[in-house]
Amino acid sequence: MITKDQKDTAQWAMEYALKQGCQSARVSLITAESNSFEYRNKQLDLLEQCAENKLYIELFINGKYGSFSTNRIERNELERFIIDGIESTDYLAPDTCRQLPDSNRYYKNDGKDLELFDPSLFNISTDTKLEWARQNIEEIYGSDDQIISIQSSYSDGASAEYMVASNGFEGESSGTWCNLSVSVALKTGGDARAEASWYDNAVFLNDLQKEGIAKIALDRAKRKIGQTKIASGIYDIILDNTSSARLLSPLISAMQGSSLQQKNSFLLDKIGKKISSDILTIKDTPHIKKAFGSQLYDSEGIATSERYLIKEGILDTYFINTYNALKMGVEPTISAPSIISPQLGNYDFNTMLKSMEKGIWITGFNGGNCNSTTGDYSFGVEGFFIEKGRIGRPINEMNITGNILDLWANLVEIGNDPRLNSSWRIPALIFKNVDFSGF
Repeated sequence: MITKDQKDTAQWAMEYALKQGCQSARVSLITAESNSFEYRNKQLDLLEQCAENKLYIELFINGKYGSFSTNRIERNELERFIIDGIESTDYLAPDTCRQLPDSNRYYKNDGKDLELFDPSLFNISTDTKLEWARQNIEEIYGSDDQIISIQSSYSDGASAEYMVASNGFEGESSGTWCNLSVSVALKTGGDARAEASWYDNAVFLNDLQKEGIAKIALDRAKRKIGQTKIASGIYDIILDNTSSARLLSPLISAMQGSSLQQKNSFLLDKIGKKISSDILTIKDTPHIKKAFGSQLYDSEGIATSERYLIKEGILDTYFINTYNALKMGVEPTISAPSIISPQLGNYDFNTMLKSMEKGIWITGFNGGNCNSTTGDYSFGVEGFFIEKGRIGRPINEMNITGNILDLWANLVEIGNDPRLNSSWRIPALIFKNVDFSGF
């Protein structure tokens, strides 16, 4: 999707910045297009098509750093844009840690193809895409008197980026995506509504589930009818693969170099130390083909590779880019994870649920947060009471509280059923002894 003329423009912009006095520069040129179609009940409610081109330039001049973007990428306009950027940067305070990476760490093009671009996406008519969204309405429309509204949407898009840096990096990446989702609202006899949704997404159109999504959304909504609180107490919890990533998120955030550099991370100085139960092993697996999150290099152009994040409960790495590494006086790693892949267990969610004597199946989170410095958390949750492996009454307006490191120390089982349409491939999880507050 990036043309030769656009690449030439990016190269020219970098060279022009150097001629104007910059010691180094990095330029990214991004193109993107997307389509969105949405039905509410049987009426077409949204039809949106977008396209954009943007140029980002990072300027390193006399120990100062500035970052600027524009969607006006004709060369005669870029000249003024770059000069203005240099003048603006000159007002900033020096920060000698703002540097381009060591060029030895850059990705060197080896011809590897991660198969992230589906050309067939552009051969499908708008009528066909509308029909996919409409079919999911028809799938459940009029099937239940409790249905108040159904919303069905199809969207897709493609993007490409060309990046060049003055100390030797040149890289190009592109990708496609498509998504089909349905939301259902039900009347429940009171003022409250029972609402739920379901979706599928894929890199390649042939991998997208196009039927059955509405029925899953309807079933999930029905199961919420009659939600209530239960008594506060200590319960075991199980999360399915649609909600389990929420509890991993605080750990991943605490591994970020920006948090570590500002001493705003509960994982500060934890490399080589235990941060979870022994059964947790997680890798970053950046080179899976046709997968969301796959990449050959990160946002700085640094080559990606498979690495352990956590190994048998021991923290193995941080995500530290060039800037934060220089600030901290440590070696850089990578800017962010690509695909988070835990080592899987032996059982799927249903088998794990049947093994629970008494606990809570958490199906969703309703707000809350985790303190990035201490790891203390409080999350609103909804789900179902479980007793002797059976699904009981639906629950809502409950909170779980505690410390995230204590929570992960109490991880007792990992499933074998990750959702493969996500860059966070987290399967079902069981934790013991979690503090719930209800009434």
